[in-house]
Amino acid sequence: MANRKSAIGEYIAEFLGTMVLILLGCGVVAMTVLFGTGVPGEIVKGGYTNITLGWGIAVIMGIYVAGKVSGAHLNPAVTLSLAVFRGFPWRKVAPYCLAQVAGAFAGAAVVYLEYRPAFLKADPLLEKTAGVFSTFPMFPNTPAAGFWDQVLGTALLLVCIFAIVDEYNIPSTDLWPMTVGLAVVGIGMSFGALHGYAINPARDFGPRLLTVVAGFKNNGLTDGSGVFWVPIVGPLVGGLVGAGIYDFGIRRFLAPAKQSLTIDVRLTEKDGRAAPSSVKESR
Repeated sequence: MANRKSAIGEYIAEFLGTMVLILLGCGVVAMTVLFGTGVPGEIVKGGYTNITLGWGIAVIMGIYVAGKVSGAHLNPAVTLSLAVFRGFPWRKVAPYCLAQVAGAFAGAAVVYLEYRPAFLKADPLLEKTAGVFSTFPMFPNTPAAGFWDQVLGTALLLVCIFAIVDEYNIPSTDLWPMTVGLAVVGIGMSFGALHGYAINPARDFGPRLLTVVAGFKNNGLTDGSGVFWVPIVGPLVGGLVGAGIYDFGIRRFLAPAKQSLTIDVRLTEKDGRAAPSSVKESR
């Protein structure tokens, strides 16, 4: 019974942590998209710089919300990579991912309800603002470019996460949520244009489901474009690639630490507890 309660607590934490991630992340995108004055060349509410910084802060806050209970994966690519490379229990992979997608949907729903009047003013037919919630390719006729972009971005994210929380590497202690958030900022600034740097299947698919329910056109899921699969499959593949690169390229050359890294929830735990890591993803 105690283990069951613990697992339920972890799933709730993943839900709430991912919800906070999307509230702050999609919220900042809404600010930059919906409130322009129409002046040519206008940078609305800080523009892309604010988007990258906002998503980084969103990751940090999501980690702080969920970290001590679930490890704050907040990203199916992180959960899958931890199961493959760090012994995270496979029985918890699907529930974690479902909680993350549900939390992302809930966060997107709250953002939509908050800004609904602004959506209806800026885009009365909801034809061009689905990108507030989910990602789309710059080159729709070249899906391989978007897929590679997601693989690369998520691989880089997992390399950074594994390096940051590795007990054999430079100890990050209580700073790891901020350093993971900074990694997401860096990925967004460097690799954000081709497919919106979802780097997190839940961050993209949960809000995309919301756009379908809310009636957005050109949502990437029901409009026939079929672009929804790229930010799902690409990050899952990229996460495994990045985790493998770190383990085989760095971790195996690190000497075991004399003392375990002092973090409440350790990366290498195999007793059913979760591991510290996140994204932002993703966004």
